[in-house]
Amino acid sequence: MIDRLRSLPGFHPDLRWTALLAPRRTVTPRSLRVLRTLTRAIRGRDPDVYVLEPGVAVRWFRPSSARADERTPALLWIHGGGYVFGRAAQDDALCRRFAEELGITVASVEYRLAPEHAYPVPVEDCDRIYEWLTRRPDVDTSRLAIGGASAGGGLAAALAFRIRGREIPTPAFQLLVYPMLDDRTDSGPRHTRMWDATSNRFGWESYLGAADRDEAVPARRDDLGDLPPAWIGVGSHDLFFAENRAYADRLSSAGVPCGFHIVDGAFHGFDSVASRTRVAQGFFDEQCAVLAGALGVRHSRGVFGDA
Repeated sequence: MIDRLRSLPGFHPDLRWTALLAPRRTVTPRSLRVLRTLTRAIRGRDPDVYVLEPGVAVRWFRPSSARADERTPALLWIHGGGYVFGRAAQDDALCRRFAEELGITVASVEYRLAPEHAYPVPVEDCDRIYEWLTRRPDVDTSRLAIGGASAGGGLAAALAFRIRGREIPTPAFQLLVYPMLDDRTDSGPRHTRMWDATSNRFGWESYLGAADRDEAVPARRDDLGDLPPAWIGVGSHDLFFAENRAYADRLSSAGVPCGFHIVDGAFHGFDSVASRTRVAQGFFDEQCAVLAGALGVRHSRGVFGDA
């Protein structure tokens, strides 16, 4: 076992044991039902829940420091799962940490999943909740971020395009955590974990259906101008590494400020399956730091912005 551990190619030292046990592939047509059953069993942290319609809901996290009538900055957070599985409750602990460490409200989106609900339904669900959030009297709409992980990051990027040019409050920031942005990705680092090209094809095919891919897929969009400033974080062993770097470069070339953070030796979803490691905590701290700067709030590990 030790020899196998030492032979793992280039994984971060904190992640080698997890990489040894983690699957290369998460979802296939055969495993989808099992994964959905497992995620439905997630109990979460019992936040307030607002149901807009069956399958579309908001899990609501207010910081304990906020008064009931206080207008706080907010983060609209979208969970991952390759567009085909997962639920908002899986990120309850993460959303609560964002709320408490930054003193912001977090609205975690429950959206309908593909293939039963292909594009544009999932992004329309996110859009509807974003509009709902902008009408809340306890949210400061001048300091509102959108974000998500994996497919949730892809939906956040797609949501930014849907909001662009409309007469509604514009997000101040996009927090894109190893986002799923490009259906054309069919290869990546040799040694990946959790999400490979086979899973990727299944997720995208399920989500896109008969959609116009030039509209539905963020990385296929020609015009990236006038989008909110962004941050993209991804591991060097993630299937999405190259597509994330290319999207960050294109945003910057379009005049959109975009930070790009690489976690050396990290694979897809590492911060979820190895959340107690130092490298995962550092990744979370980096997200808090960029959100604090974008929203002008205090981070518990330092002061950012004017607040």
